[in-house]
Amino acid sequence: MDLKEIQALIKFVAKSGAQEVSLETEDFKINIKTGSEAGEQPTYIQAVAPQAPVAMPAAPAPAAAPEAAPAAPAADDTSNYITVKSPMIGTFYRSAGPDVDPFVKVGDTIKPGDVLCIVEAMKLFNEIESEVSGKIVKVLVDDQTPIEYDQPLFLVDPS
Repeated sequence: MDLKEIQALIKFVAKSGAQEVSLETEDFKINIKTGSEAGEQPTYIQAVAPQAPVAMPAAPAPAAAPEAAPAAPAADDTSNYITVKSPMIGTFYRSAGPDVDPFVKVGDTIKPGDVLCIVEAMKLFNEIESEVSGKIVKVLVDDQTPIEYDQPLFLVDPS
């Protein structure tokens, strides 16, 4: 199973509303767990190579639970922030060029209409403008990385 097939499986699971899906073949095992509200909770993926028929899968399952526990407080910490999401699929750029300062940095105050980033899609560079005002708390995507539609890009403190 290649990366594109795994990504397609994740999207399918997220859209279906299923809480957990497990897929096991001779070569690998994938567990996909989603939160109760699709889109607000992260998707966790755990891929392990099976080494024993039944005894080994029981050991990784408890390890996944502690990873989910720290995510819950983080979600509570960001509940008062506005999430700026990508309006399209493409490549995320924080600045207009490699030698140019980013459009926004953590701590910058923004207002509606301010350019936050650029998304390159089909050889076109689209400026993504803010629809909210506030202060940039966190940049959630690395520069020059592929992004998906509705993917969180920035956290903004509206106060």
